[in-house]
Amino acid sequence: MRIQFAVLLGLTTIGATPGAFAQQAKRPLKPADIYRLPSIGDPQPSPDGKWIAYTLTTIDSIKDKRTSAIWMISTDGSQDLRLTGSPEGESRPRWSPDGKYLSFLSSRQESKGSQVWLMDRRGGEGRRLTEIKGGVKDYAWSPDGKRLLLSLEGQEPEDTGKIKTTKPYVIDRYQYKQDVEGYRYKKLYTHLYIFDIDTKKLDTLTRGAYDDGSAVWSPDGAAVAFVSNRTEDPDKNENADIFIVSVKRGSTPRQLTTWKGSDNNPRWSPDGQWIAYTRSTGDADYIMYDQPVLALISKEGGEPKLLTKTLDRPVRNPRWTKDGKNIVAQVDDDRQQYLASFSSADGKMTKIADGPRSFGPAELMTDDNWLTTLSEPQLPAEIYILQNGTPRRLTHHMDEFLAPLSLASVEGFSSKSSDGTQVSGLIFRPATAAPGQRLPLILYIHGGPVGQDDYSFDLTRQMLAAGGYAVAAVNYRGSSGRGLDYCKIISADWGNKEVIDLHGAIDYLVKQGIADPARLGVGGWSYGGILTDYLIAADTRFKAAASGAGTGFTLSLYGVDQYINQYTNEIGAPWKSIDRYLKISYPLLKADRIRTPTLFLSGEKDFNVPTAGSEQMYQALRTLGIPTELIIYPGQFHGITMPSYQKDRLERYLAWYGKYLK
Repeated sequence: MRIQFAVLLGLTTIGATPGAFAQQAKRPLKPADIYRLPSIGDPQPSPDGKWIAYTLTTIDSIKDKRTSAIWMISTDGSQDLRLTGSPEGESRPRWSPDGKYLSFLSSRQESKGSQVWLMDRRGGEGRRLTEIKGGVKDYAWSPDGKRLLLSLEGQEPEDTGKIKTTKPYVIDRYQYKQDVEGYRYKKLYTHLYIFDIDTKKLDTLTRGAYDDGSAVWSPDGAAVAFVSNRTEDPDKNENADIFIVSVKRGSTPRQLTTWKGSDNNPRWSPDGQWIAYTRSTGDADYIMYDQPVLALISKEGGEPKLLTKTLDRPVRNPRWTKDGKNIVAQVDDDRQQYLASFSSADGKMTKIADGPRSFGPAELMTDDNWLTTLSEPQLPAEIYILQNGTPRRLTHHMDEFLAPLSLASVEGFSSKSSDGTQVSGLIFRPATAAPGQRLPLILYIHGGPVGQDDYSFDLTRQMLAAGGYAVAAVNYRGSSGRGLDYCKIISADWGNKEVIDLHGAIDYLVKQGIADPARLGVGGWSYGGILTDYLIAADTRFKAAASGAGTGFTLSLYGVDQYINQYTNEIGAPWKSIDRYLKISYPLLKADRIRTPTLFLSGEKDFNVPTAGSEQMYQALRTLGIPTELIIYPGQFHGITMPSYQKDRLERYLAWYGKYLK
């Protein structure tokens, strides 16, 4: 057990001075640099606005794991202190309302799951507040600082039998698989509880066969708003509604919203009379191609006001201004994520901070300035304070990582598809590339498909560019940031318009003299892997491909992955829509058209896009005599999280493309 606090460490910084690498020649990024890259998250301002608590996650290459610690930086940036350092790590830093204490979640000292710990902000030993069997999923301080709102998952009774053979999984749920969670045979639900800090008494706030989450206290501490799906069978739809429950024993939750779609992220107004939240645009049982709208509703209920209905852009993470007149939120727009303020009266929007960069969620400071994170194409996310719309950088944890590196330049471009659609993209050019030099190109495709590539730091594309390639990121139809119609046009028509858009972008980059048409590569993960399979089956001009967590035979994954709602509502049941399934399964069914040497990769335990999708395509190419390899990462889910496997994946990308494109 080793716990480090500010009082013991004194002033501790992780960033090296800029001069430390002044005499060292800049070099390209390499896969081993993944071990040097920290990540910053969850910044929280103290009540007096003088300090920011946050998490810093680093990699231990010997233990092959990531560990998060709590840090605290003064708002003038002069002091940056590491507060925790247990091997188990810490997360979710939160200030007590009086600002005297900092709490966090940790499984340190052999805790049974993550527990809430409390430390004096001036330093000293942390003490464990909770001892909840199974641990705490999330928590929040009450406004008076006397209670905690806990999110806890129910626990199965212990098996006291002598035989330790695992019992059979007895499954009766409609959606019975979920990535990371696995087979959903346990009838365990997340509920809300009130924990008295002085007496350690735990009172149940919600119960039943439902999951409750995203809980927030009302400003007076008398009620809690939360999100739950309380339909007859939550597995069969995407519904989520906002409920309010009084913080009294025996209180019954009152349903506030009734939208058939999804209502999320409730936030009370400062006077406690209104709740801002995000609402899905659609109200169907399954809503893949959608974007959240900022909405406002009285705490008494009634018809909500849709403040951003005409904006036609996704709006996320609402936060009230101190006077309650405006709501600040993130907005996804074409290749950027900016912060904007919306009038609570009429929804009028004023941009706070934008540009070719990506802003994280905003948190209100005491003086109406905003705390956020900011990332740029050559800068991983750091913490900033927005003062009158001007970002002021606070943390410098990325300086040491960046100091020896020569990174790719990143520029936006716009291409026109064969059907006339304008498509936005980004092109990464190696730092060593000469002006006007035609380069081998790798089209690296984002997943989702709902999502977008933006002006933020992208380790994978930077790594590929460091290998001497131009790397393209293209926001094909289906991506967010360009409006709802642009996003949903690919519904039930996979591998069609996206492929047209991606080919149009390649044609543009070839015409502009950026890409060498004789040396084209393609790759991606998740939907990016699926589109890779579509592209190599639709065109033979790619000389190398790397398909991660993809599939070329959609029909075979019905009931095998976690997307049963999407299959049922978007494509239809196979016995009713077999022609649709066969149409969107053309990569495997027309595999004899493929000529591209392809590397297939997957996580062994992936229930999102199961390994079977990669195995089938690998087997087809192997049968046809096309050069191919299949890489399975043991014990990994859809997202590869083990650092050594992440490094291995990058090394394999570079080796595979290097073999066929150089």
